[in-house]
Amino acid sequence: MDESATAGPGSGPDGDAGTEQPSVRLGVLLAAPGLGLTQVAGPPAEDRPVGTVGTTEIEDPTPYLVGGELLLTAGVRLPGDPDGIDTYVRRVVAAGVAALGFGVAPVHPEVPPELVRACDRHGLPLLRLPPATPFVAVGQATYAAIAEARNRELREVSRAQSALASAAARPDALRAVLGQLAARTGAWSVLYDTQGTELFAAGPRPASPHLLRDLALRTLRQDGGPRAAAAHDQGVHLTVHALPAGADRTAGAALALGQAATTPPTAVHRQVTGTAAVLLALLTSPRHALSTDTHSVGALVRLMLGATPAEVAPALTPAGAGHDHWTVVHGRHLPDGSSVDVAPAQLAALSALLGTPYVHMDSAGLKALVPCAPDARPNVPAQAAGLGWVLGYSAPVAAPDLPRADAQAERALRRAVAAGTPAVVHTADPLTLQALVSPAEAHALARSRFAPLDRAGAPGAEVLLDTLRTWLALHGSWDGTAAALRVHRNTVRHRLARLADLLDVDLQDPGVRMELWFALQWHSP
Repeated sequence: MDESATAGPGSGPDGDAGTEQPSVRLGVLLAAPGLGLTQVAGPPAEDRPVGTVGTTEIEDPTPYLVGGELLLTAGVRLPGDPDGIDTYVRRVVAAGVAALGFGVAPVHPEVPPELVRACDRHGLPLLRLPPATPFVAVGQATYAAIAEARNRELREVSRAQSALASAAARPDALRAVLGQLAARTGAWSVLYDTQGTELFAAGPRPASPHLLRDLALRTLRQDGGPRAAAAHDQGVHLTVHALPAGADRTAGAALALGQAATTPPTAVHRQVTGTAAVLLALLTSPRHALSTDTHSVGALVRLMLGATPAEVAPALTPAGAGHDHWTVVHGRHLPDGSSVDVAPAQLAALSALLGTPYVHMDSAGLKALVPCAPDARPNVPAQAAGLGWVLGYSAPVAAPDLPRADAQAERALRRAVAAGTPAVVHTADPLTLQALVSPAEAHALARSRFAPLDRAGAPGAEVLLDTLRTWLALHGSWDGTAAALRVHRNTVRHRLARLADLLDVDLQDPGVRMELWFALQWHSP
């Protein structure tokens, strides 16, 4: 892998990846009808960038060259022998000249054949300028084309920045900004958190996305503040920008792009990427991720000073959206038992997926409040499962009923974990068994039924109940329960035998199982 510390060079619309200076492609000058230029030697060079035009009539102009020139000469001091001409061409090629322009008449009636052969030999494009084309006209046409190319760049950058700003104002800002970035650059654009988790991505996915993830992790783990890196591997340009997480400038996420080598990054692409990186850094910052807008802050102040949830809830719902109810979401992170990344980037990603800024996340999991209509059905984000989250959703409730919705979401989460499904949504049906029993009586039943577990000893009542819940959800499967809890099947048998002894029940009795399952739905630790 060819890797560098900063993003590699690019170009404007009429340049290429080899030069930073404004340039015009040689093909544009060859196609200009007023110049009458023709290529008489050298490789096909329509895409070769020309950054400036120089005129020389000295035998060795190399001390005065900077590279990228279209070097014009009438051959006044051109060496008279083939070896001298070969030396002349070899020197200007080594100096980085883009092309050589030879003006015929009055010194030479035609381009010298020795010069044609030398340019072919050393791979230097050689252009013939007809007698009617002044050197100054070539310079004027070149600089006019460069100016027009630069104007096109600026217009393209302006349009892209406007689209990115609009995307950043959308509810799904992270996904929208990455989508615009991918559309404007043609690159696979991905946002990683500090653990290398792919939060959002857009654009054509490369064949080896792990290469970009590896580069992102190496960049994020470097010391010294915000960083960028670039590499080229397996025909793909890889670029990474570490995004600062807060005032300490430590990296909290990484924006990474993978672009096919056939379309290398241009100067416009880099400017657009820079704008996107700034926006994403803001969107994943703690202030934005926690949505500390004036309405939210005002609601928090009122709540802490004694207002009820019902009184402050209207300040937290979108104006004019008709969202006067709330869905409570509980979540647990379960990828290989790893801890939750509570970085702002992960928090911002979950906020975007759930469609709400009201998300609390800690090492135990997450809780969220989603504004909704009274009859709304939660839109469960499939990508949350890809990030390792299992979710439980309550039914929509008015603000005074949020404690009840909180219990519903917790029970739904437990069912989802036990069943191994990405999410469970609580459903309220007036014809269900639960609807026939008042919540107070159901809670009393659960407390009474599981009271003997208070003397359970190690591993504790909650561990026994989680084992029971998982076992019942998996229809009595010992192996399935052991796999879900990551314990040995004999441990499951021992726990359930201990629970059955304490509760004095027969777990093989379907009626007992039904009663215990009902009680579990109303159990509050």
